[in-house]
Amino acid sequence: MYPSTGSSGRAWTAAGLATDFGLGPHLPEVTVDISLACSPDADDLFMVRALLEGLIDTGPYTFAIEASPTDALNRLGDSAAPDVLAISIAHYPKIADTYQMLPHGGSMGEGYGPVLVAREPMSLADLEGRKVAIPGTTTTAWAVLQRMVDVQPVVTPITPYSLIFDALRSGEVDAGLIIHEGRLTYEDEGFVRVAELGEWWDAHTGGLPLPLGGNCIRRSLGEEHIAAISELYRQSIRHALEHQDEAVAWLLERGSKLQTPEKVREYLGMYANGRTLDYGEDGRQAIEHLLDMPVDFAP
Repeated sequence: MYPSTGSSGRAWTAAGLATDFGLGPHLPEVTVDISLACSPDADDLFMVRALLEGLIDTGPYTFAIEASPTDALNRLGDSAAPDVLAISIAHYPKIADTYQMLPHGGSMGEGYGPVLVAREPMSLADLEGRKVAIPGTTTTAWAVLQRMVDVQPVVTPITPYSLIFDALRSGEVDAGLIIHEGRLTYEDEGFVRVAELGEWWDAHTGGLPLPLGGNCIRRSLGEEHIAAISELYRQSIRHALEHQDEAVAWLLERGSKLQTPEKVREYLGMYANGRTLDYGEDGRQAIEHLLDMPVDFAP
């Protein structure tokens, strides 16, 4: 658990939130504790750095941030119900009654995304009916792969992400579905690409971005808290984008899985960018297309 460190003297105040964002006079003057659960991956930590380190004024809100692997986060939405939760977007329908999707804080692929890799070159059709290591049955990567080919899933923990590489080397599986930072390191590990899920999605949706991860907020907080917390999360993302060099150095100090500033920037350029600050109209359309349902986004 990583509590935020305070926020005196910065741009946003409780009164400012109420005035500037039309939240009314009812924001509390006492401290409101907000629990936020995200993954330990570079893009998620990048987004919440300003909240975690007290780099913006959060008014009456203090944030306690806990990191868990993606599949575990998805299951949190079924039980523990943190106030703000990072999830695989494909999992959202299962928790939509409890959570509202935020319009920011997500990761989308623009012709790229999770990668299916193997020990030696093969086609997607070659994998029909064979064993594939996947990062969890609740992930968007698995939801998309099921549309592409019928395989035998072998659930392999996401953390550490080298476990899927180990399963490939041992012959336990015939291929591995790689998400997060592993997609930038699989060639260094000696594996070859079988399929790029983002390319498949792009070709089959008329060029929509591939929605991978997103953030949602507990509906029971009420409209005013949801609007205020959503704005603070947006400000945290904007702060990270405007102070990327400092954020990259901070991630490396924390022991990023990617070992160089160049690799961290490459990864952030893919998954923590303008789409993270606002999905955009086609991004929201892509989410609804993936889920085959309308989504009522938070402010």
